[in-house]
Amino acid sequence: MSEIITPALVSLDEPIGTDKRAVIDALAARVAATGRATDAAALAADAWKREQTDETGLPGGIAIPHAKSRAVTEATLAFARLKPGVDFGAEDGPADLVFLIAAPDTAAEEHLAVLSRLARAFMREDFTAGLRGATTPEDVVALVQHAVSDAPAPAAKPAAAPVAAPTAAAAPGLTVDGRPARIVAVTACATGIAHTFMAADALTAAGQKAGVDLAVEPQGSSGYKALPQQVIDDADAVIFAVDVDVRGEQRFAGKPVVRVPVKKGIEEPSHLIAEAVAAVGNPKAARVSASAGEASTSQAAPTSLGGNVKRALLTGVSYMIPFVAGGGLLIALGFLLGGYNVTDNAGDVVLNNALWNLPTTDITSPLGPLGQYLGSVAFIIGNTSMGFLIPALAGYIAFGIADRPGIAPGFVAGAVAGLMGAGFIGGIVGGLLAGLAAWWLNQLNVARWLRGLMPVVIIPLLASIFASGLMLLVLGGPIAWLMTALSDWLGGLTGAGVVILGVILGLMMCFDLGGPINKVAYGFATAGLSAGLAGDDRYLQIMAAVMAAGMVPPLAMALASTVLARGLFTEPERENGKAAWLLGAAFISEGAIPFAAADVFRVIPATMLGGAVTGGLSMAFAVTAKAPHGGVFVFFAIDNFWLWLVAIAAGTVVSAFSVVALKRFAHRRGVSPVDETVPAAALTA
Repeated sequence: MSEIITPALVSLDEPIGTDKRAVIDALAARVAATGRATDAAALAADAWKREQTDETGLPGGIAIPHAKSRAVTEATLAFARLKPGVDFGAEDGPADLVFLIAAPDTAAEEHLAVLSRLARAFMREDFTAGLRGATTPEDVVALVQHAVSDAPAPAAKPAAAPVAAPTAAAAPGLTVDGRPARIVAVTACATGIAHTFMAADALTAAGQKAGVDLAVEPQGSSGYKALPQQVIDDADAVIFAVDVDVRGEQRFAGKPVVRVPVKKGIEEPSHLIAEAVAAVGNPKAARVSASAGEASTSQAAPTSLGGNVKRALLTGVSYMIPFVAGGGLLIALGFLLGGYNVTDNAGDVVLNNALWNLPTTDITSPLGPLGQYLGSVAFIIGNTSMGFLIPALAGYIAFGIADRPGIAPGFVAGAVAGLMGAGFIGGIVGGLLAGLAAWWLNQLNVARWLRGLMPVVIIPLLASIFASGLMLLVLGGPIAWLMTALSDWLGGLTGAGVVILGVILGLMMCFDLGGPINKVAYGFATAGLSAGLAGDDRYLQIMAAVMAAGMVPPLAMALASTVLARGLFTEPERENGKAAWLLGAAFISEGAIPFAAADVFRVIPATMLGGAVTGGLSMAFAVTAKAPHGGVFVFFAIDNFWLWLVAIAAGTVVSAFSVVALKRFAHRRGVSPVDETVPAAALTA
């Protein structure tokens, strides 16, 4: 790798601009002039876009405009020492030391690691003092090279240990139960290069000064080393100093949380630590949701095999749902506009006609030729989206295990599972195989010259051969037979058997409110939706029962807390109950989580009882749903809509009265029903 900075990229006390846009343009031009970027204007535009999102000025007269840009060919640092300084948005005044960090949009791990180490050097006073005292560009280059080589390896690299903590005695007020407070933190910025590691170092230094037991997990672009789960479990509170989603956020479920932009971690670390400690004893403090952060957990600390599989499945289903929800709603819209026979000739209508050449024959739409054409367009787009169901499920299960290197082999294995008729189960198996293969390959200690090829060539190639080969040669056939047997079993259900299936699905939907059991039931329903749209009403009945049962928990909690027994609920619960009416109507089961988090042992049994009633009634009424999401707002895609509402209303009333009865009569002796709560951590998903 060539040097990240050269004398030609350094400007000392030159008049390159009086505002930050001019400074960024000038530094981008230097990068392009040295042949490290193909287009100075494009690089400057990318850096300016990042600057407008969040100003990059930092305390101490430093600014670090930065960007990943397609125009950059080589990871580069350009530097300007300004006299006078220019305002980059820092609270303590203008910046006189400006670094433009330019990374290719496909930057290799090695480059990102170097840039990350450099970012951490910005927090050292000896480094910034040396830059202010430098007399030649060569002096600056030497300082930067020394910082890159001598700075501690960033914790984001897989081999590094998490940033951990203090030896000083805890400051007064920063203790919990007479011992130093235990805080864990995550830092992450949009590019994962600079602010991520600077915030980590600032929090670590503030933790040492305050004497608290603090450990930081910087989630950078070059990967991250997850904190041990035991450290997280023992923590009193969490700090999320992030501008992006926290990877593996569900690891912190139930912990009091302080969530701020990443720059706050740099500028106000002591304040954040004090705020986190104060949240420990505050019952109204925000907590990490049990259903949050279902993005990649591939780097999470090792837990049980079952726990790892569960997290991977949750990741896959979470990323699959937008394909299903968007596609299913478009299909439903196609039926609304084009009639239910739109499936017969939608492809021909779209290919052979246009808005200015509407179809003239085989018009089945109640809205005429225009409705036929628009309905066909919506159906084709929705059906295409639904076609990604199994590949997306498998791809993101693999992503949940192996991070980005697992996506391609997972998608391929999922597509092969669909080709062989292995369906939903085949997608799960293919995703697990692809993810495990990609994860194992990613652990290999390969030569430096090969490291850049591993995630983009070697891992996708070998993991695809392994997972898809096993599916084609060994596993696909037996799984396809199993799916056929399951379909035949469903076809043989009549009478009480159909109702029992609805009861089971209703119980599953209400057991953990968006957790793994809920998602298994929902995934089972959506996986059969394509077969249902092709004419098999059994699967459409399952979809209707699952959606109806999933609407019951929030609706029941809304009815109980705002109408039936307001006095048994706290004021925040009553406020949540008002919102839960809409959430339930839209089939967002998570609207009941605030109630379950506070009182899991009475809310969950009550919602399960109502969900079982609704699921059974929906199946008994033979209601069908051609949309996988939307609740009452997709009424046009639900046959026997009024009977479906009766099933939902019955389950809602049963659940609401059940939870009221449990709160009134089933509570610990000497504790009022309103005060008796269970920590959110008790609700695991």
